[in-house]
Amino acid sequence: MRHTPRNILRHELIGLKAEVVDAKNPSLIGKKGLILDETRNMLLIGEPGGPKSWVQKDVVKLRVWLPDGTRLLIEGRVLVGRPEERLKKKLYKW
Repeated sequence: MRHTPRNILRHELIGLKAEVVDAKNPSLIGKKGLILDETRNMLLIGEPGGPKSWVQKDVVKLRVWLPDGTRLLIEGRVLVGRPEERLKKKLYKW
């Protein structure tokens, strides 16, 4: 199944390009790169071999680029939880 705006929350985020567009902590705004790792509450954003930043999911809004070039704006609070647990969650429709 390919990434689409409707099913992005049920997919793996690692490897997608992302940028922090809004955050409670102003120093996080503008951080961009690939999503390199994901834990229950955090995302590691950066470039392999370059600078990396851990970003708390529930305090940010992310712009994410899908492999087909589509851009999405995702509220980080809907990403909270382990990737395997997001499959089981009942998601609201967007």
